[in-house]
Amino acid sequence: MSYALLLLPEFSLILLGYLICRHTDLNRSVWSQVDALVYYLLFPTLLFHSIIKSPLNMGDASRLLAGGLAVLGSGVALAYSLPLLPGLSRHIHRRDHAAAAQVGFRFNSFIGLALAERLGGATGLLSIAVLIGFCVPLANVAAVWPMARGSERGFGRELLRNPLILATTSGLAANLLGFSLPHWLEPTVARIGAASLALGLMAAGAGMQLQSLARAKALAIALLSIRHVLLPVVALGLAFALQLTPAHATILLTFAAVPTAASGYVLAAKMGYDGGYVGALITASTLLGMASLGLSLGILLPFYGA
Repeated sequence: MSYALLLLPEFSLILLGYLICRHTDLNRSVWSQVDALVYYLLFPTLLFHSIIKSPLNMGDASRLLAGGLAVLGSGVALAYSLPLLPGLSRHIHRRDHAAAAQVGFRFNSFIGLALAERLGGATGLLSIAVLIGFCVPLANVAAVWPMARGSERGFGRELLRNPLILATTSGLAANLLGFSLPHWLEPTVARIGAASLALGLMAAGAGMQLQSLARAKALAIALLSIRHVLLPVVALGLAFALQLTPAHATILLTFAAVPTAASGYVLAAKMGYDGGYVGALITASTLLGMASLGLSLGILLPFYGA
């Protein structure tokens, strides 16, 4: 299977968003409103619906969830440790690191959900929705924490108001309590979710920028190496250690290799840090995503026999 061709629709939407934003009247002022619509309404609806629409068997998903949490924890540990590494610490400005560390471990849920559905259908979508449900809150805590230490903004309020955290935690609670949507509401909610994937990918393309990457190159290389090289290798090792099914191994490797979260630059800017630099890293991560997903699914996954 050609994973480059499999990923082409998602990256085509990213490229389309970039071209529309740069070469038409639908410029960044328009896409900032699209960002808000996707972030506060469309994407939370997709997450909630993906989690509650199928009964959740935590026994089947427990090993996959353990692998996802271990991948996330490895990314956090590696990103946080960069200023402590001999030879690298003197090239890293602490304030840059506080804002940019999130690039090493956060993940683009839009791309993850889109790929999981293409690779595994409804089962793949549910599997990665479970990972997102547990990992989004933890990733947000880890992203906000270093910035909160150097800022007057408290991170508790930011987390409690995060729509992705609210959607995923409420979806998990509703699923475990046996709640389901009325049948007459299902088509509307499904269409909202489908819109969130397309608009979310296009909005990620509209926000791409590379001009700020010229500074803090050592930090950029280190964080992008964690996100796109080390974490996929960690995921493969965890798949073997946890004896995941081939379907779950595919989802875990996808989860480990997707680009970083597109909302990271908004978070950094809102907390008073250099959003432009973080945005440049996100752009580079988005462009590197095809290579890292090809590495994970086309090279590493066959070692697992999937």
